Amino acid sequence: MNESIKNMLTRRSCKSYKSDPVPEEIINEIVKAGLYAPSGMNRQESKILVVTDKETRDRLSKLNAKYDQAKRPDPFYNAPVVLSVLVSRNIHTSVEDGSLIMENLMLAAHSLGIGSCWIHRAKEVFEDPEGREILEKLGISADEYMGVGNCVIGYPDKMNNEDKPRKENRVVYVS
Repeated sequence: MNESIKNMLTRRSCKSYKSDPVPEEIINEIVKAGLYAPSGMNRQESKILVVTDKETRDRLSKLNAKYDQAKRPDPFYNAPVVLSVLVSRNIHTSVEDGSLIMENLMLAAHSLGIGSCWIHRAKEVFEDPEGREILEKLGISADEYMGVGNCVIGYPDKMNNEDKPRKENRVVYVS
């Protein structure tokens, strides 16, 4: 089987991480793959906020938990790295562009033996006054950019490798 397709078929969300740090070279390789995601008209307007600082990571997790209906104490599942994807508010394909980046990040992480999970509520987090403050301190205008997703990454503590069957009748052929 083609290695890229195998990677797509075997990737699963990781919801339990070791606290071991991920080497900077691996993070950079994952981020680079994210930056190569397609974007509408090749605008490349999205940004990836790479958070490895524990204090900032914990602050984002606490802020994310504020909007988490499941009320998890750590919606980032102890992952030591958060890759927040931010998109321009002024481009009509921005959510799609950001979603493609998220997919590339997760596939790249998996291909390198790193666990990943898409954590929602990035939009709410960076629209919150505290989230806006974080962006502004980094020189990112919260009026120009919004969150699409948080890709948490790290070494898996436990992995769900179960291959759940795909639902039927999801493909319609027109010949």
